Amino acid sequence: MNRVLVWYGELTTPGALSRRGLLFLLPAALWLMAFLVLPSLALVAVAFAERGTYGEIVWTFSLENLKRLLGYGLFGWSPDNLLILGRSVWVAFVTSLIAALLAYPLAFFIASRPPRTRYLWLTLVIIPFWTNLVIRTYAWQLLLSPELPFARVAAALGLAEPGTALYPGSFAVYVGMVSAFLPFMVLPLYSSVERIDSSLIEAAKDLYASRARVFFQAILPQTLPGLTVGIILTFIPAMGMFVIPDLLGGAKYLLVGNLIQQQFGASRDWPFAAAISLGLMALTLVALRVYRRSGKDVDLV
Repeated sequence: MNRVLVWYGELTTPGALSRRGLLFLLPAALWLMAFLVLPSLALVAVAFAERGTYGEIVWTFSLENLKRLLGYGLFGWSPDNLLILGRSVWVAFVTSLIAALLAYPLAFFIASRPPRTRYLWLTLVIIPFWTNLVIRTYAWQLLLSPELPFARVAAALGLAEPGTALYPGSFAVYVGMVSAFLPFMVLPLYSSVERIDSSLIEAAKDLYASRARVFFQAILPQTLPGLTVGIILTFIPAMGMFVIPDLLGGAKYLLVGNLIQQQFGASRDWPFAAAISLGLMALTLVALRVYRRSGKDVDLV
């Protein structure tokens, strides 16, 4: 005997309710299937194919692309590809760390503003999104040029040669990456800071806790959800970024995104580019897994 349920004033059965739920989920499932699952499967298939003489894809199962990714080629083993992958992880990590250090005081500053001006400050944070990333990167080329104060101050401090630009190089890459991803860190942190329970902070101060203990025991646990979202939104796209390293790093700072772009573009070696993309996806999943486990294991008491 079927049970009769009341759902928003309508008599129905569990089976009909399940079918209705599946019907509601069908558009989202089809969307994910068309734009996430199928492209990922196609990427896996291309990664095990071979490149033809004229750049076409030869559908012959091969592990050569994965071997090339690990550094094995015609002239023996070379660590170049692995170094590029490792450098990409490091740049994404440093970018996320610096963005988090800058985002915390900025999020608290915005949350402490009067409600009437708070949204103005949030608008200033997201204004960079109104301009294309390529244009913003070219703007950093201008700001880091020899004629402007940044390069002159660096030359006066002995950090750069007089009359030289501050790009290409690692410094310019980090400046461009942090400026591009800082809003992705500020906005989730602000949403957590806005709902923070200030009584816990006052209690920690009343118990004579140091500033470090107040932060790690009263502030960080409450803002950890926003920090987690910010790190994910920063770390993952930073791993595959190629515009900023290409324009501000040049040939001196090749990242995995640039390597993929070169293989898909000039080299027309789509199977090898797909294999590199799989490696990038694997590194991203491993990094997220390590971050999740470390987040559970950290003892904040």
